[in-house]
Amino acid sequence: MSLVSTLLSVGTITGAVGAMVAWGGMLSNLRLYTRTARSDRPAARPAVPMVSVCIPARNEEANIEACVRSVLANVDVAVEVLVYDDQSTDATPAILARLVADDARVRVVPTQPLPQGWNGKQWGCERMGQAAHGQWVLFTDADVRFERDCVARTLARAESLGADLLSTVPRQVTGSWAEHAVIPLISFVLLSYLPMARMRATTSPAASGACGQFILARRDAWLASGGHAAFRASMHDGIKMPRAFRRAGFRTDLFDGTDLVQCRMYRGLGQVWRGFAKNAYEGLGSPVLLLFVTLLHGCAVLLPWLTLALGLAGVAMAPWVPWVAALTIVAGFAQRIVLARRFAHAWASVALHPVGILMLTVIQWHSLWLHLTGRRAWKGRTAGAPAS
Repeated sequence: MSLVSTLLSVGTITGAVGAMVAWGGMLSNLRLYTRTARSDRPAARPAVPMVSVCIPARNEEANIEACVRSVLANVDVAVEVLVYDDQSTDATPAILARLVADDARVRVVPTQPLPQGWNGKQWGCERMGQAAHGQWVLFTDADVRFERDCVARTLARAESLGADLLSTVPRQVTGSWAEHAVIPLISFVLLSYLPMARMRATTSPAASGACGQFILARRDAWLASGGHAAFRASMHDGIKMPRAFRRAGFRTDLFDGTDLVQCRMYRGLGQVWRGFAKNAYEGLGSPVLLLFVTLLHGCAVLLPWLTLALGLAGVAMAPWVPWVAALTIVAGFAQRIVLARRFAHAWASVALHPVGILMLTVIQWHSLWLHLTGRRAWKGRTAGAPAS
């Protein structure tokens, strides 16, 4: 047996096992990652707790008003909206002034210079969390849109789970081919690999996850865990915040909020590339894990296509190899169909699955390079750098 044939056999078996692991993880997690009922409301009590919705905004003139008004439409629970204008140079300040004048529930937290060693978003969230009046704080982004019962149903789910922090991946609205290819992989990775059963059974920081687009937390637990100062230089609050809570002994959880909140996080290839590159490596945390994930996805998603192409070209291989490769490809597409139906992904994302995995892998290695060279940046700032 030639070296090429041996490598194809080993890689094909590895890929098939990887595809089965992803399927098993998804099926297990979908039992736990569930939606709330429309009848869900916070538990009856003399005073339903207030929720302070915190929105960091840096040059968000295209988004901030729609986001704030979607929050204010939530009338089943008391809300206040805090916005931190992070030195915007567009029309964001003027829009915020009008929103404040229109509704007393909207407050703009005074802007302060970005301290050395802080990421801009984490500094803005820290200032808003400290200024919040609510017993709960909900950290979200300006490009997120809330349904009218979103806050009440999320609060009810947090209370029913006994969670001190609760997060969801909003329904991801995508428009361009690059968005279709990469953005829905957030759900693919989360549902395939996060051990949600262990997440609920322990407070281990390793068994946790969140999406920085939507994180609800008890304010007293947020303060006790160190606030956003606990991960001040990070560009990945979705990883760092639940870990900080768990290190402090608090419980974190996830639920399916697809019908409650939506987001169009990036537009076009350039924004997708830069947006994921800013924290794709940080989400993994080590070159060893990055190498493992690269090999896993390479064998489970990319190698089967190469194997079929080599078979058609007449390259010698064991007769079972192309059949297993074909089944692995089918398993990958079938999994993406399940996820697309469940989370309302664009159907183009299914067809682009191998393209998306290839792009994400390249972006992750590019993110590592940016990390090593101190060049990870977003909205004009490198990670942890002070404002100019």
